[in-house]
Amino acid sequence: MRTSLFITRSGAAAMLLGAWILPASVSAQQRDDSRPSPPQPVYNPYPPGLLPPDLESEIARVVREVDFICGRTLAEWKATPPPTVTGNPPTLQGSGMRLVQLLGKLELFDRTISVNENLACSSCHMPYAGFSGPIPSVNLSMGQYPGSVLFRFGKRKPQSYTYSPSYPALDFNQTQQDFYGGNFWDLRATGYKLQSADADQAQHPVLDTQEHGFPDAACIVFAVSRSRYRPLFEQIWGKQAFDIRWPPHTAEICRTPGGAAILHGDPTPIPLSRLDRGWATAAFDQFALSITAYERSEDVSAFSSKFDAFLKGNAQLTADEMAGWEVYRGKAKCNTCHLDGTQSGGGMVTMPASLAPLFTDFTSGNLGLPRNPRNPIYFEDVPDPFGFTPNPAGPAFTDLGVGLFLRSQAGGVNPNSAWTRLAPLFDGKMQVSTVRNVDMRPCTGFVRAYMHNGYLKSLKEVVHFYNTRDKFPNCDPGSPGEKVTCWPPPEVTANMDMTIGNLGLSDAEEDQIVAFMRTLTDGFTRPYPDADAYTGSCR
Repeated sequence: MRTSLFITRSGAAAMLLGAWILPASVSAQQRDDSRPSPPQPVYNPYPPGLLPPDLESEIARVVREVDFICGRTLAEWKATPPPTVTGNPPTLQGSGMRLVQLLGKLELFDRTISVNENLACSSCHMPYAGFSGPIPSVNLSMGQYPGSVLFRFGKRKPQSYTYSPSYPALDFNQTQQDFYGGNFWDLRATGYKLQSADADQAQHPVLDTQEHGFPDAACIVFAVSRSRYRPLFEQIWGKQAFDIRWPPHTAEICRTPGGAAILHGDPTPIPLSRLDRGWATAAFDQFALSITAYERSEDVSAFSSKFDAFLKGNAQLTADEMAGWEVYRGKAKCNTCHLDGTQSGGGMVTMPASLAPLFTDFTSGNLGLPRNPRNPIYFEDVPDPFGFTPNPAGPAFTDLGVGLFLRSQAGGVNPNSAWTRLAPLFDGKMQVSTVRNVDMRPCTGFVRAYMHNGYLKSLKEVVHFYNTRDKFPNCDPGSPGEKVTCWPPPEVTANMDMTIGNLGLSDAEEDQIVAFMRTLTDGFTRPYPDADAYTGSCR
């Protein structure tokens, strides 16, 4: 029954969206020697009503915005004075730092770096949403985003890029018996090789079957070698980066979605020589390091919020914002994990411990969050047109977070066998993300999703959940009073954080915490770059 429904819905969706998919590959970013790809079949095993009705038009809107920012960045690169190569080791004196940042930005806004040339990294991470999900209807419903192969969805909500380079390479502290650092919700971007968790993170989505969908890491290098900013990459990393003898069928292989049955599970289907594979791997690392340079820059991690100005003595918090900060640091216990760089509890502080507070302790935790029944991953247990089944477990899938990564399951690969035995101790845990920019949005009516599965839809809901998770009874999803006077049971009960759940906050105190968190939005002291790119409606 499920299979026949899948075929019917897929056919209808293909007719509806085929016209969009084809021109998506013939974009402003088109390579000089590229040719339009044929329309791709669409995967749609989802029940009626799961996908937002405006999904097609909203994807097209984001495509236009991504192309606009990419074009603006190309122009900035062309206008940047060339650097002088000097020193030992050689340094690009003058504009070198900015050029590396611009290269990383161009990579993030380049839609040709996807199997169907229709998805940029920033398609799911736009500046005006704090580099998180840019489509309000998706945020309001599921929270997860479709990849280059429509409609393969990822299992978790897109995280923000902001301040992600500050997370260190993953390390297990034997004394604390806890992991510190790593990127992604499940910490699987360990940074074990490049010693940058952020650079490691940049290498995963482009090869994820649910995201950019490339079948081989060399495909990313191949795409950049044919991009308009190839000269910039070579200027920074050297012309040897693309001195690779590409087999004649490379383009065809790179147009084959990862996981396709025809690939037979081969992770390196491009038949490169050992030397050429080495060049490609090195260039892929350089691709990732360039992205980290951009994400560390003031374009992304700006430290330009009202709270930053307050710490400097250049702004005053309102009475509600100040009260919210006091509750945040005291009764609500937020500052035990989302560290603000100051002393916690009891009275004002005159000297903050850090003028660049990051609002995270770089660990992970299980908050006892309910499942999100609208998560598309639960319906992806049937093969797509390429013979790939994204989630064979279907609705039985349980997201164990860090525990999955430590077992090398669900897309994570553990590089340290000594960590495998720790998996049961970290089941259900997810990264303690920074609170910075959690309310960045282009307008008041723009909906954002929160937590790893997008279950919560406002900062008020987040704070209310922390406050009442254990105070209120459990109820079934969709029950009257859900998220107000009752909560569905936790998806994972192991290793739950019991310091929250019954904080005894009043409704006014919840609102004050929300008011304080809004002071963490960048753009207060100077304009936030590319925040003006949003062209959607504000409801």
